[in-house]
Amino acid sequence: MRTSATIAVAAKLSVLTIFAAGSAAAAEIKVLASNAVKTVLEEFAPKFEKATEHKLNITFGVGAQLQANIERGETFDLAILAASSVDTLIKQDKLTPATRANIARASVGVAVKKSAPKPDIGTTDAFKRAMLDAKSICYVEQGASGIYLKGLFERMGLAADLKPKTKLLPGSNPAANAVANGECEIGMTQISEILPYAGAALVGPLPADIQLYTVFATAVGSRAKEGEAAKALIKFLTAPDAAAVLKAKGLEPG
Repeated sequence: MRTSATIAVAAKLSVLTIFAAGSAAAAEIKVLASNAVKTVLEEFAPKFEKATEHKLNITFGVGAQLQANIERGETFDLAILAASSVDTLIKQDKLTPATRANIARASVGVAVKKSAPKPDIGTTDAFKRAMLDAKSICYVEQGASGIYLKGLFERMGLAADLKPKTKLLPGSNPAANAVANGECEIGMTQISEILPYAGAALVGPLPADIQLYTVFATAVGSRAKEGEAAKALIKFLTAPDAAAVLKAKGLEPG
């Protein structure tokens, strides 16, 4: 017959065994992620780590640069990039197609210094006037929004007028940061990259007829060391209760 003391000891040993098993299964997941989802991952990371005991090692950057790094053979477990980049990398056998999932949709916004008046950008004509009236504008040259804006200004016939007052930024200096620091009057980038900067104010999204919507997707690396743990992160990011966080960070779910 087992005494209460024996049962208590057995229970403690059982808990320790479970904890040890969980710790043994814990993994460090290397994630390469676009700056557009930075605030989302920063919000989710501690919750995911607490729930799973896995650890996240996240490298944020401009999507085009991260894609290039993957193509050159950088090791990683999970990528979160623009869907077009994810699909390209799947075709190159760099990502596992069965794990692909959409995370969120982003749109481009306009930012000014928090203390500055907000220009009217409610229509395409108003946006055009705001660009022409601005003393200076800026965007990240190699970012998805920056590449789009360069082409947009050419199509709108603004390229020549805007060139002298356009500051092309490196990926390490987001447009909202440059605006907050007074480096330029108007900055443009993904809305999710504007909201984190207290010194910058979101004027609003680009007008609908010239807006750029970018879907961000994720997939596990084809040579991932921690593939199963990476799949757990995908489930975490695509769970129904993730929608509220995505919206709060300036993104649309799915």
